[in-house]
Amino acid sequence: MLIANKKRKENIAEYLLYMWQVEDLIRANGCDIDRVEQNIISLYGADPKTHAEIKDWYENLIKMMEFEGAKQHGHLQINKNVIIRLTDLHNALLGSPKFPEYRAEYYKTLPFIVELRAKSGDAPAGEIETCFNALYGTLMLRLQHRPLSKGTQEAVGQISRFIARLSALYMQDEQKPLIGSDDEEIV
Repeated sequence: MLIANKKRKENIAEYLLYMWQVEDLIRANGCDIDRVEQNIISLYGADPKTHAEIKDWYENLIKMMEFEGAKQHGHLQINKNVIIRLTDLHNALLGSPKFPEYRAEYYKTLPFIVELRAKSGDAPAGEIETCFNALYGTLMLRLQHRPLSKGTQEAVGQISRFIARLSALYMQDEQKPLIGSDDEEIV
């Protein structure tokens, strides 16, 4: 909760990757709040009031995972909404003449997105979700101390730069909308 709140305010991409990791940690603990408390919450070393708030946050996430059918796999709607919002902003940025640097970064990334989508055996994800899937998969490989091929490192490097740019623009857009009524209509 504490980390999620901080990341949500500072970097939406890091927030989303963190929340996906939280979902997986909850699953690894059998969606059982007692196990989550023992294996995760207790490690915070928080004062009793903060401990109770963190426990309540995890408990609510578990309830949402149960209600939304995400106990085994998939993502919570709150996390899907972040992807939707990022995708909407992505499409708006591509449709606006005000962001040529963003478009250029996107077109550098597009071949990697196409390749990842072709390799994916899952249901087709949108371009932004594909990027996050690649970043999260890489994070998991690194946590397992598994090596990454040079090609994967190159792809993830470019995807990271692209998502970092989108994330920065998202944070700006949260403060003041980047796309206004004076822009061309976005299809």
